[in-house]
Amino acid sequence: MTKPNKKIRLGDLLVQNDVLTEEQLVEALSQQKKLGLRLGKTLVHLKFVEEEQLLRFLSQQLNIPYIDINNFDFNEELIRRLPETLARRFRAIVLKEQNGVMLIGMADPMDIFAFDEISRVLGQDIDQAVVRESDLLNAMDMVYRRTSEISTLAEELQDELGEDQFDLGQLSTADDESEAPVVKLLQSIFEDALQVKASDIHIEPDASVVRIRQRIDGVLQEHVMKEKRITSAMVLRLKLMSGLDISEKRIPQDGRFTIRVKHHTIDVRLSTIPTQHGESVVMRLLDQSAGAIDLDHSGMPAAILERFRQLIHRPHGLILVTGPTGSGKTTTLYGALSELNCPEKKIITVEDPVEYQLERITQVQVNPKIGLTFGSVLRATLRQDPEILLVGEIRDHETAEIALRASMTGHMVLSTLHTNDALASAMRLIDIGAPGYLVASSLRAVVSQRLVRRVCENCKQDREPDQQEMVLLESIMDAEELSRTRFKKGSGCQSCNHTGYKGRIGIFELLEINPQMADALRRNDVSAFTKSAIASPSFKPLISSAMEYAAQGIISLEEVFRVAEQVDESEENVDAGVVEPPL
Repeated sequence: MTKPNKKIRLGDLLVQNDVLTEEQLVEALSQQKKLGLRLGKTLVHLKFVEEEQLLRFLSQQLNIPYIDINNFDFNEELIRRLPETLARRFRAIVLKEQNGVMLIGMADPMDIFAFDEISRVLGQDIDQAVVRESDLLNAMDMVYRRTSEISTLAEELQDELGEDQFDLGQLSTADDESEAPVVKLLQSIFEDALQVKASDIHIEPDASVVRIRQRIDGVLQEHVMKEKRITSAMVLRLKLMSGLDISEKRIPQDGRFTIRVKHHTIDVRLSTIPTQHGESVVMRLLDQSAGAIDLDHSGMPAAILERFRQLIHRPHGLILVTGPTGSGKTTTLYGALSELNCPEKKIITVEDPVEYQLERITQVQVNPKIGLTFGSVLRATLRQDPEILLVGEIRDHETAEIALRASMTGHMVLSTLHTNDALASAMRLIDIGAPGYLVASSLRAVVSQRLVRRVCENCKQDREPDQQEMVLLESIMDAEELSRTRFKKGSGCQSCNHTGYKGRIGIFELLEINPQMADALRRNDVSAFTKSAIASPSFKPLISSAMEYAAQGIISLEEVFRVAEQVDESEENVDAGVVEPPL
């Protein structure tokens, strides 16, 4: 058993071993009070010492191992012996048990109080290991998942409902809602989704089970529960939270509500639809606590970002941001609005729905049920004397024509389209009925974007392309460059939940309309427009951006080929003069 370390002053120890100077220690102690951090984190923050160097120093001085837990094979049963609240409080995690002694990974192994409390709670001898705090927090998010808790609460709710149909009125008017199993179940589902950074939650009833699926990094991950009858109770509670009609199960309904989860304010957009086995629910999660979105954090490459900034600061014109659902279009548009937002400019947005609230900006949500359509709202906004308009999406001829005419009469108009790439976007406007001369005169630029999955930094390894992949790569890259490039893939680890991917990054293409393209638009000449766009020296297709990231080892070849397939479909449609209908 590791004996509790006597209270050692870390700063003095570092100075004695010439890792730190006296002057650096004095400054760090002074900054520590301002930053509110432990001394070790303060030293790393001030770049007086590297985190790896500090951890290995502690390992050597305290005679305990330093363990990289990114590839550690955790035992879930052992981990849960230490409650999550204590684990997060003391920045500690159970690694393994051997001969009756537990090995505990700690970010601060010099914390005597934490050592004693962990030993008391576990009721047995413990040894210490030092681990990197950032890795520890990531590991906690993965290993302290709410899946078992969700299953337990689902069983409790199933038992409470009994064999007969439950009383909707009783459940909807429960006096002590915080104790209701359905509320606890939903709370656990939301907490788990936030913990793994899910963007959507799907609740899908099947013949004999209910599936809870979460979209993480653009891919759905599934948790199946046998308690199928709890679906109705969950849907009822969610409808009540959204202010929807709980007695209506035959038609789709849309709503929204705001919840507070672990100090995060989450705006939830909810959609229900009747299915063969009950109502299916999809919820989009929008973290309002993330703060204002700015263009510097949009992920745009520096060259495209500089040109995009110049475009949005022009006095008038139409700029489109395109891509499929979930490609980050809203993030880009809100980033542009945040940059343009100032007391001297009147900005009005017309959205469906309003996703983020922005100060000083007039935001209007359309409601077709009462005649509040994009077209009718746009006409009204032009009488509100705006400089800048944001149209959530151009879906029809009326919206397209009003937006284009507004951009001709001194307004900067920003909007989105559901198209696969920039080349298809201008022709989409003409296809839905906008006159070619109007598109040519008003459209300034089109930004097309995708979100692609990053290779997990922790488990990335070299990947050799197969023969079929080499054929495509040789058509994109020259032989010398291809021979030098080392592509990467993720083998799967605890950090990425064994998927090989962790996080996403945006790829972008920016098409600025030049005189040749405008002339082709006036004549509705698809072929000439495409040739002029491809010949433009400033235009770099999405596939090229994806290949650059793959060559740098940031994304995998699989992600490049996925983008290539989507773009190929789009180019076939453009070449044929066909544009898909809006989604």
